[in-house]
Amino acid sequence: MNRESGKLKGNQVYHNEDISMLNYEYVETNGIRLHVAQAGSDNDPLIILLHGFPEFSYGWRKQIPYLVEAGYRVWAPDQRGYNLSDKPDGLASYSIDILAADVIGLIDAAGEKQVFLVGHDWGAAVAWRVAAKYPERLKKLIILNVPHGDVLKKNLLSSFAQLLKSWYIFFFQIPWLPEMLAKQRDWKMVAESLTKSSRPETFTENDLGQYRQAWSEPKAYKSMLNWYRAMLQRPPKSLPSPRIIVPTLLIWGAKDKFLGREMAQPSIDLCDDGRLVFIEEATHWVQHEEAERVNKLIGSFLCEEEDD
Repeated sequence: MNRESGKLKGNQVYHNEDISMLNYEYVETNGIRLHVAQAGSDNDPLIILLHGFPEFSYGWRKQIPYLVEAGYRVWAPDQRGYNLSDKPDGLASYSIDILAADVIGLIDAAGEKQVFLVGHDWGAAVAWRVAAKYPERLKKLIILNVPHGDVLKKNLLSSFAQLLKSWYIFFFQIPWLPEMLAKQRDWKMVAESLTKSSRPETFTENDLGQYRQAWSEPKAYKSMLNWYRAMLQRPPKSLPSPRIIVPTLLIWGAKDKFLGREMAQPSIDLCDDGRLVFIEEATHWVQHEEAERVNKLIGSFLCEEEDD
């Protein structure tokens, strides 16, 4: 693994007030290399943070310092196709089972048998799949604002309201056009997908600058869209059971413009040991808007493991 200094390439630098303790490594997993932000002691329990679209590891800047101070070792990868991680060609490279296998490879590379896993947006979809397919590799699961995969599929087929909210999934299936439009006017459309779906001032100009740099990496945006294309064009096989046996916390910003809150409780109903917390004033970007509350919820949930 290639250790880097605590900076990202180009102008992508985490500000000291956010995350000054980070190191970066390229970690080999599942036949590719992922660029992983790392912090904390190697002797502490590992927690892996999975970002969603259209972010990268920077999206966890408000959680990482809290988790390190709480005594955890943190890995936050740029998932495949994103930012500085590898960007293999072809939709088959972005199927949900391949993405879940990337996480297992990270756990192996870290030398751990089990980890805590946190996911938001697409990272949450991957985290659900890891928990369903490899429960023995997780201590606990924390999901932010994404339903269980079976619940989302059912609602996309049965709920016109959810279908309307998910219009962009179908737009992203069009070849080359979404990529071309996204780059126009300095990524204006993609930046507005963040700013117009979140509370005012959630994403600063500096934040958007970090994201624009990541979106501009060669092949990045097409690879990011391939997650959505693989979702419909390379759907995964059903698992023997959809149930989640890993202890699970689902945190849900109730003002999510993309995913209806009515999918939250059915997702927890598929968990043997699950709990649900709505944050009524938050949107889809709950870990940005309500960082202190989200951090405390995560910390309390993780600490229960030590008390058991």
